[in-house]
Amino acid sequence: MIGGKRILLIVSGGIAAYKSLELIRRLRERDAQVRCVLTAAGAQFVTPLSLAALSEDKVYQELFSLTDEAEMGHIELSRDADLLVVAPASADILAKMPHGQANDLASTALLATDKDVLVAPAMNVRMWHHPATQANLETLRQRGVHVVGPNEGAMACGEFGLGRMAEPAEILAAIENCLSPRGSLTGYRALVTSGPTYEPIDPVRYIANRSSGIQGHAIATALAAQGAETILVSGPTQLPDPPGVQVHHVQTAAEMNHACEASLPVDVAVCAAAVADWRVAATAEQKIKKGGKGPQSLTLTTNPDILHNLSHHPDRRPSLVVGFAAETERVVEQAVEKRARKGCDWILANDVSSGTGTFGGQENAVHFIRAADQESWPRMSKAQVAERLTQKIVAHFAPDTDSTPVTESAT
Repeated sequence: MIGGKRILLIVSGGIAAYKSLELIRRLRERDAQVRCVLTAAGAQFVTPLSLAALSEDKVYQELFSLTDEAEMGHIELSRDADLLVVAPASADILAKMPHGQANDLASTALLATDKDVLVAPAMNVRMWHHPATQANLETLRQRGVHVVGPNEGAMACGEFGLGRMAEPAEILAAIENCLSPRGSLTGYRALVTSGPTYEPIDPVRYIANRSSGIQGHAIATALAAQGAETILVSGPTQLPDPPGVQVHHVQTAAEMNHACEASLPVDVAVCAAAVADWRVAATAEQKIKKGGKGPQSLTLTTNPDILHNLSHHPDRRPSLVVGFAAETERVVEQAVEKRARKGCDWILANDVSSGTGTFGGQENAVHFIRAADQESWPRMSKAQVAERLTQKIVAHFAPDTDSTPVTESAT
């Protein structure tokens, strides 16, 4: 898939720069051509000689080098590549990119390119969570820049959290997705639900849960990366909209159910949202005041069951319906029962009990359950769970040569 492709690898500053050496080796094993740009900060961690030896090409460092400009000008350097990869992508270079700064060779090449760009962020956990970094990443995503990682773990500075650069294998997979001329799900249409729902009690209060939407958004991103026309129906989250995905923002379960119904037909539906089971029967028009000394009571009514509705749709049931089961006990047993009760094809069960860090965290440990079999996946990032599920979906549709995507059958 990437054999013969030209990769311009920009290595910026950070201890994670050592991983760029392994990435180059893996790219060269797949017959990709690699040319490196090394920033001044990056040169504090890896040497030009190491990059040159592995890439079997010249390493470029200086913007105003007469020799380099004569042989391969900075404009041509960026345009000659099929893909630009920044790994590691420091907080500094991620700040330069959205604002069009071009004060060194790396930032100039990124500004001058008209090719796809993939960044692999790597920095201290506090730098990663800083609003400035998150705003820069959101801008880049909106402009179509691809992002892989970061991962959670121990850091060289002694802290623990998000900020570790994605592993070379993860970056390699992201590169393959970027360079794929036709994703495996091109022509297919996918629906994903994500996040919580907010069920109003009165104008200022609501019933909700701790879902962050990270897993659902990651699944939508992974499906879109495989070429699927992806629709994301999202409850309230703090996450940016995934690039290349049609997003419908909703608040309540009823709104989510309506948006899902309006999105049909689709080939695959993945219900990752944590939908509230109940809502208040009669929402108060004004803020409820404390009255008397006794406790207040709320009358609840059942919300639409979106997973069940999609699984039993009378005429537009997706050919593959995937659900999630968030459990706190007997996780696999209850998920097996839920799959049969809801009528979905697959279900992914996860333990969301206190202490697991699943709700709101960056990692997940799931049990993948079908009618015929089940698998227990090791704990991994939610992005990796999304990739693994997407590969299962690709494998589900690929062997069926007689299946026609709904988007093609409708034309």
